[in-house]
Amino acid sequence: MSGTALAAPGSTLRVLEPAPHVLAFYDGRVPGVRLHGTHENWLDDGAYALGIASYAVVDGDEALVYDTHISLAHARIIRETLERRGARRIRVVLSHWHDDHVAGNEVFADCEIIANRETAALLALHRERLEAGDPPIRPLILPNVLFEERLELTVGAVPVAIFHMDIHSRDGTVALLPDGLLLAGDTLEDPITYVDEPDRLATHLAGLERLAALGATRILPNHGADDVIAAGGYGPALITATRAYVEKLLRLKTEPELAGMDLRTFAAEAFATGAVTYFEPYEAVHRRNVAAVADATEAAPPGHQAPERAK
Repeated sequence: MSGTALAAPGSTLRVLEPAPHVLAFYDGRVPGVRLHGTHENWLDDGAYALGIASYAVVDGDEALVYDTHISLAHARIIRETLERRGARRIRVVLSHWHDDHVAGNEVFADCEIIANRETAALLALHRERLEAGDPPIRPLILPNVLFEERLELTVGAVPVAIFHMDIHSRDGTVALLPDGLLLAGDTLEDPITYVDEPDRLATHLAGLERLAALGATRILPNHGADDVIAAGGYGPALITATRAYVEKLLRLKTEPELAGMDLRTFAAEAFATGAVTYFEPYEAVHRRNVAAVADATEAAPPGHQAPERAK
């Protein structure tokens, strides 16, 4: 890639404070910069180029980390930042099993790592692939505290409710904080969702209805624009925009001519909500989404699942 510079992992990380007691560890969307290599890889192309944040809830001497980011270097910065702020008890919640959300787990190997049972099962199933990936996550540290459906936590005096959500991936976990602040993982993205399970889009659409029923007033997705996250996050219309895009993808089965549209045209209804903003690197995500849905529509054997986000 001509004109591309390689930066040290963590060197472009920004620490944002989108809400009281909440830190966002944001990296990526840096023009002309990559972290791992000029060749296609999960870290640069599936996360850094699109922008990625992990979050932490901090109160007193307690902290809850929501995803451990894309490298050990990123995870070390997260932990060092929290410890400088006085955190002595640190727990982790995993939003789901994908590479760019669990790559830093080893830095928190001495902590509680919380996940729903689906996430634990999928990490165990894909452990060999994750540990042999490019870059590898080796060793992959598995969660050690499991929950089903819902778990209530407190971080200092801050209540946090975590919920299993079948959106984007069957093992999604979101966290609802006071005043309706939602840590959304990859259940929502700006500008469009990344389709990982194309044969299960109808299920994910139903999951978006369940997500909306939580009544979130501000939303912090893991993939989004840093300025919006820094300003406090997205409004509930982000769910509306995501639903509009997924509904359009489901129409591909009966309206195959939609597959030829570029992102701006295809997702016009989503952009019309004002909740999301066009970002050119998502053209490739959109093309991949359309191809994955088309493949799933043509022939989906039992248990078929699209290639993981991380490639």
